[in-house]
Amino acid sequence: MTTSTRGAAKTPAVLVLEDGRAFRGRAYGAVGETFGEAVFSTGMTGYQETLTDPSYHRQVVVMTAPHVGNTGVNDEDPESKKIWVSGYVVRDPARIPSSWRATRTLDEELAAQGVVGISGIDTRALTRHLRERGAMRVGIFSGDAIGGDADMLTKVQAQPQMKGANLSAEVATSEPYVVPAIGEKKFTVAAIDLGIKGMTPHRMAERGIEVHVLPATATADDVYAVNPDGVFFSNGPGDPATADHPVALMQAVLERRTPLFGICFGNQILGRALGFGTYKLKYGHRGINQPVQDRTTGKVEVTAHNHGFAVDAPLDKPSDTPFGRAEVSHVCLNDNVVEGLQLLDQPAFSVQYHPEAAAGPHDAAYLFDRFVSLMEAERA
Repeated sequence: MTTSTRGAAKTPAVLVLEDGRAFRGRAYGAVGETFGEAVFSTGMTGYQETLTDPSYHRQVVVMTAPHVGNTGVNDEDPESKKIWVSGYVVRDPARIPSSWRATRTLDEELAAQGVVGISGIDTRALTRHLRERGAMRVGIFSGDAIGGDADMLTKVQAQPQMKGANLSAEVATSEPYVVPAIGEKKFTVAAIDLGIKGMTPHRMAERGIEVHVLPATATADDVYAVNPDGVFFSNGPGDPATADHPVALMQAVLERRTPLFGICFGNQILGRALGFGTYKLKYGHRGINQPVQDRTTGKVEVTAHNHGFAVDAPLDKPSDTPFGRAEVSHVCLNDNVVEGLQLLDQPAFSVQYHPEAAAGPHDAAYLFDRFVSLMEAERA
């Protein structure tokens, strides 16, 4: 990715999809060129949390909401230390932020972090194109980076596919760190960082959990060196079919019957650890308005999603696995995609979505309480 930050607002820009379709607009953020997988997010708010979610590493995010940037950018809402999206696509960017919390504009933040974007295009037409043909490779070119149509398309088609990409180690912490419990410490959890969002250990800390965040390369010895009451596997980017090390680590945790909770990528890791396959969705689930049913209670939740892969597990009956019986606990009501797994014979469960509510609704916050209940039961 090559970027510059001068004169973006009036600079022409072109978005080129790998199937040859192109959209012309204006530069937004940094000027230059960038590449990734084109995906769309249906959230109307929470763009700052979306941009800083490590699960969006190597993806160009198309916002379906037409107006983006209204609340500017602040220093309280990021989910990590940087913007992770490789490109950003909006229709009508806000000219002036209107939130008292804003310290700068979204355009300024994108430019400062070298994120190439495009504005002024028909994002509805682009979203419909991706829905019909699926997520695909894309390039954004602006300013001097704009070349001939054939040359730009060749660059896009030369980029690696998301399928087969092993990315979690690229976004995870390189050194362990601790998020202390808020108030009285009740439990210790080892959290495997595969692309963890900052709000996730905070939600556990609110419940009296001291969270030891460990690198994606952590071993079982590293996990049990902190004497955990539970183990957590985080969200993250890439193809779960490549995540052999996290799968082996989770299997080691399951063999010791330690209470276990996984979200998003962690759900896919649990699926693989139990012997299920995974597959790439046509265009994935991304946004904060996805309906999911908790099959253990019948309750329907509105949830936050960011995933392009899913677990292939039977919906109609429990399955026998090397670690006991497992069943699908949650399902997406839009397309019946597996949204959660649980073991019936030991304390382990996972969900495919983001219960930390950053950004997103609070319907699924009870899942952290469910994790606490598993650790309480094991201790008793």
